[in-house]
Amino acid sequence: MKYIFITLLTLLTMQIAAAQEFKFNKDHDALLVKDLEKSAQFYAEVLGLKEIDNAGLGPKFRWFELENKVQIHLIESSEQFTPHKGVHLALNIDDLENYMQFLKEANVPFENWQGEKNTTNTRPDGVKQIYFTDPDGYWIEVNTNKL
Repeated sequence: MKYIFITLLTLLTMQIAAAQEFKFNKDHDALLVKDLEKSAQFYAEVLGLKEIDNAGLGPKFRWFELENKVQIHLIESSEQFTPHKGVHLALNIDDLENYMQFLKEANVPFENWQGEKNTTNTRPDGVKQIYFTDPDGYWIEVNTNKL
């Protein structure tokens, strides 16, 4: 009887553990913005993102899509928030050097993690990165990571 109880308990535990093996993929990030038009223009022109349908949410929502189908939702709001460099949107790119030149020509200031202007830094894993802000002050990292 004890053997049957232990076996059933083990099987039940394995079943619960198996049920908790979730696999997540990123769907979207949502950002509150003060001037929806200005922010939408930035995400379209500076990041080159494609605008997509906002699922009928109305004129205070604009949705954009990355190459891997992950979305960025811009939501017009007067709510106060304080952006911080440690909380940032991170994107990778194949050609960081040419993108840095594009940012210079577009007069979009960028810096490395330490705050040095117009330059990159290299993480311990060899990935180069730069940081800049969108019109609302949200920090964006662009790096050379290969996912």
